[in-house]
Amino acid sequence: MELTLQDKPDESSWREALALYRAAFPAEGRKPEAILARMFEKRLGVLAAGSEEGVMKAMAVCGVLAEPKLLLIDYLAVRAADRGRGAGTAFVSMIADWAKAQGLDGLLIEAEAEDTPENEARIRFWEKCGFARTAYVHQYIWVPEPYRAMVRYFEPGRFPAPDGMKLFKYISEFHRRSFR
Repeated sequence: MELTLQDKPDESSWREALALYRAAFPAEGRKPEAILARMFEKRLGVLAAGSEEGVMKAMAVCGVLAEPKLLLIDYLAVRAADRGRGAGTAFVSMIADWAKAQGLDGLLIEAEAEDTPENEARIRFWEKCGFARTAYVHQYIWVPEPYRAMVRYFEPGRFPAPDGMKLFKYISEFHRRSFR
């Protein structure tokens, strides 16, 4: 798989990424596409695409957080036909390599925290990719489900134990800037 990153996605890449995004996330569980487009216009977002033989197999909408120096993976989707074959793990690994080369300290995600088999499977995927769960569970006022921050530091020994409440301050600020 080949990784490409674009802070202003070209039309073809964006069309392919949106198809994966729509297939992976129900309408009520995703940001409106106009908000995503505005994130790229404001240079808040980066589109990561994993492709093989000209076909996009995975996509992620990410944002670079200046403080702390982390790459927030806001949405990540893998083509249904490629799930369970290591494509997602390989894709996250390539994103991590890129983020590390940019001088970032790690990766950050927010995962659904409700105790369901689907959410537990997602959390196990992220743990397989090297992420650690935080204890704090965050409840947004505008979405019904609770979330938990998960972080992957490239040099874990350099950082104290992850503080989920503090990480959600950074995540929430990223979302706030995305929506205004």
